[in-house]
Amino acid sequence: MQVKILADSACDLPLQFYTDNNAILLPLKVQLNDHEYEDVKTIDPKKVYEAIRNGIVPKTSQVSPFLFTEVFTKMAENNEDGIYIAFSSELSGTYQTAVMILDQVKEKYPNFQLTIVDSKCASLGQGLTVREAARLAAENIEKEVILKEVLFRCQHMEHLFTVEDLDYLAKGGRVSKASAFLGGLLNIKPLLNVEEGKLVPLEKIRGKKKLLHRITEVISERGSRLNEQIIGISHADNEETALEVKAILENNFQPKEVYISAIGSAIGAHTGPGTIAIFFLNDIPEYTIKKK
Repeated sequence: MQVKILADSACDLPLQFYTDNNAILLPLKVQLNDHEYEDVKTIDPKKVYEAIRNGIVPKTSQVSPFLFTEVFTKMAENNEDGIYIAFSSELSGTYQTAVMILDQVKEKYPNFQLTIVDSKCASLGQGLTVREAARLAAENIEKEVILKEVLFRCQHMEHLFTVEDLDYLAKGGRVSKASAFLGGLLNIKPLLNVEEGKLVPLEKIRGKKKLLHRITEVISERGSRLNEQIIGISHADNEETALEVKAILENNFQPKEVYISAIGSAIGAHTGPGTIAIFFLNDIPEYTIKKK
């Protein structure tokens, strides 16, 4: 039986991906104007960005325990084997809740074989790993081999991103207020990355042109065999810059593919509009994955 791939909506893959790949979507929740929505499924990110620009602060919450229970129980009853690639435990309680619910479900179904991975990633850092896992699952690759690939990618996934205003991240507790330095002031552009699942500011750069140049330098410094990779770009209502970055990546590194996706409502509620993020691997496994 084909391994089932599960992912929460923090991976910023479109709804169609789950249909096309027989994967299971576990949406985070977004609260806006006294209404609760399911990320990806029942709210358009543009609605969140419009609210933020109007001074409204959306709130988010993790995947509901009820949904975890429902999905895990159904899989157990159907004797399905799966891998859930979860949003970084440093940024959300979703992973911890999933582990707790799995333990409860396994009390009734002790033979249930679901593996939950704390990706320590966010947005397409998580999403590119989910895409690869789904591709391998569709080829009926053994679970142990898929899991090895997933864990490697999570460990070696680089996240580089810039936001229009670091105050959005500070308000949501994703970076400390001390780190929320001069975002949006005097054309200062913050460059951040993810270390051990946490958001960490790297540099302050003046102006978009210098920022894009510096991003290119960092990718060159950290990336491994970039021409063999799929590089991801996610954006928060900023497709124009995303396409500009894509052209820079293709010109400088000739990657196998540049995959662009919109940042969803749950992540976007914290990053704010204008965010641009780039994802790539700092190492590539030497082993070859063989079909079953």
